[in-house]
Amino acid sequence: MGFNCGIVGLPNVGKSTLFNALTATQAAEAANYPFCTIEPNIGRVAVPDERLEVCARLAKSAKIVPTQLEFVDIAGLVRGASKGEGLGNQFLGHIRAVDAIAHVLRCFADGNVTHVEGSLDPVRDAETVETELLLADLESLDRRIKAAEKKARGNDKEAKAQLALMERAGALLAAGKPARALAVAAEERPMFHELQLLSAKPVLYVANVEEASAATGNELSARVAQFAKERGASSVVISAAIESELAQLADADKKEYLASLGLDQPGLARVIRAGYRLLDLITFLTVGPKESHAWTVAQGTKAPQAAGAIHTDFEKGFIRAETISYDDFVACGGEQGAKEAGKMRLEGADYVVADGDILHFRFNL
Repeated sequence: MGFNCGIVGLPNVGKSTLFNALTATQAAEAANYPFCTIEPNIGRVAVPDERLEVCARLAKSAKIVPTQLEFVDIAGLVRGASKGEGLGNQFLGHIRAVDAIAHVLRCFADGNVTHVEGSLDPVRDAETVETELLLADLESLDRRIKAAEKKARGNDKEAKAQLALMERAGALLAAGKPARALAVAAEERPMFHELQLLSAKPVLYVANVEEASAATGNELSARVAQFAKERGASSVVISAAIESELAQLADADKKEYLASLGLDQPGLARVIRAGYRLLDLITFLTVGPKESHAWTVAQGTKAPQAAGAIHTDFEKGFIRAETISYDDFVACGGEQGAKEAGKMRLEGADYVVADGDILHFRFNL
């Protein structure tokens, strides 16, 4: 599994259309009225990676197994969600369960699709959702602070540390800034994570534009990009309508259709790359005649934990990792060529896995 990303936004901005396109299903009903998505739909999609296909050809693998990305289509939010308006409580609960947020913003005009606010303004929409998350976090912190204050008065060291962290987070939220902007020391990160603050989650702003603007964006998507930059966040331009059409085409026709629109890749690829950067993820590969398989781990993962992504027994009995970089694997024509050229390395438990590494784990139970 790559990562778990919740698709959020106001009603009628294209969330479910995008979800359906990305997962090539019609699991989420895309309708022109608020709250058509009540329960979060979950879809998994293969992460496209040319390196995997290249390695599979060199190794003559019988099967290719890409890593996967999970999308969760979450009900639309309206003003007052933090107080339970609309489907606010469900919405906030579903956001709490995901690792990151893909915030879809409507950057296209269409008289046939109503806007819950009555006008088109993606930055206002982004601020509406952000405000609701901040308010929900403030309410959550208020309850936690009161409980921590009681323990701190009893000279509980852990409670004192938690209280200091929560008070800093609360001051930031009260100033209108999301919790992810808080400077958190390494030793505080476990405590910070336990707070489960909604506004602490990484955000990718997805500017949903009309078909004609898919390649270059438009004035509204440019405003979204600036808004994201000011908040230290990422943004991508995508046309949910185009992605929906692509999902219906045969692979042979997709490239031709994309080229006619001035695009060299589908929006899914851009969302995935932005998502990987968002969560600081990397991909390593296992390659052989039976299969070539891609696996996703966090940047900084050491070899035993990477082995554990395949099977817990691999981590428990880890001995070493036979390692070839992707570039060396390709340049040498595969594993045997890399071995003969002295490009295979034996790495131990302290080795930090690099993106594109081709690994073979040795283990003993």
